[in-house]
Amino acid sequence: MIYFDNSATTIPHPEVIDTYNKVAKSFFGNPSSLHILGAEAENLFIRSRMQIADLLQVKSNEIVFTSGGTEGNNLAIKGIALQYKNRGKHIITTEIEHASVYEACRSLENHGFDITYLPVNKDGHVDLDAFEKAIREDTILVSIMHVNNELGSIQPIYEIGKVVDKYPKIFFHVDDVQGFSKVPLNLREAKVDLCTYSGHKINGLKGTGILYVKENINLYPLFHGGGQEDGIRPGTENLPGAISLARAFRLAKEKEDAKYPVLKNLREYFVEKLANISGVMINSPVNDVAPHIINISVPNTKPEVIIHTLGEKGIFISTKSACSSREADENRVLDACGYTKERSSSALRISLSYESTKEEIDTFLTIFSETVQNLKRMLE
Repeated sequence: MIYFDNSATTIPHPEVIDTYNKVAKSFFGNPSSLHILGAEAENLFIRSRMQIADLLQVKSNEIVFTSGGTEGNNLAIKGIALQYKNRGKHIITTEIEHASVYEACRSLENHGFDITYLPVNKDGHVDLDAFEKAIREDTILVSIMHVNNELGSIQPIYEIGKVVDKYPKIFFHVDDVQGFSKVPLNLREAKVDLCTYSGHKINGLKGTGILYVKENINLYPLFHGGGQEDGIRPGTENLPGAISLARAFRLAKEKEDAKYPVLKNLREYFVEKLANISGVMINSPVNDVAPHIINISVPNTKPEVIIHTLGEKGIFISTKSACSSREADENRVLDACGYTKERSSSALRISLSYESTKEEIDTFLTIFSETVQNLKRMLE
């Protein structure tokens, strides 16, 4: 099997699965219970929070455990909007955000909020001048992703943070689901107030994630209940998930430290070879791009046919974000970048991991090239 769909989800690391199983079996007590089983579970839960906080270089009380990226993004955006609506009802985001941000903002429009969707250039990057001009007196939130999940475009988060920092009433949220362990981001230096992470994108388990919430920021909760997570995210704590997530975070950082240059070089090699295949067009930018995502188009072909043909040979890529894969053929992100419908509707996404190898890439290139040429001959 050649698995190049790591932006959709990653293969769980054996250590992560092993950690989950051990904790689920041996520490089944409810962390909120007063007896010794509850105390043991609570201590482990506190330890996992501290470990993740140390890796992110933040305080442990700034970590809120969630079920993943979608919940984290919704909690950040709606939590700020509803908590601080008396300050204003204007939010700034971009046209190419993940569906969980884009649709969360769209939903707030039905509750009287005004959303500015910043345009992007052909490479998927926002213009800083246009961003600053979009700020208004009633702006309360800026939500801009770090790494785009379709193109791999890296947004200028540090520069945006400097601008937002000049406006004390505006909060800055970053979706870093695709960026963590691939593109460094120091939350303090970037002036980020809220940041979303997901476990299953870093060889962790589905249903695990965190939202970083800077100290002294209040969020209106999406759920109401027993008061866990300081009332921000009530519900019985997922102790095995939290412990396994801490392990996934640590392993992901270790891979970044050891293998980042290798992954970057593999992507560059991959892009160069793909560009030489007749009929293939590269959509991802050349500069300011993540080391694991490559977006291409093969105009005049149906991407699902290519997906299924490759799948029959044990090779797995995707057409677009898994959260948008059942939407209309056009790719919303490529449309926003100004690409034609023909190019947008034939887009394919290849996403690598630190386990990807040159041998896998070479095998993929051979089979992919044959597949594309066969399809084109059938259409002639």
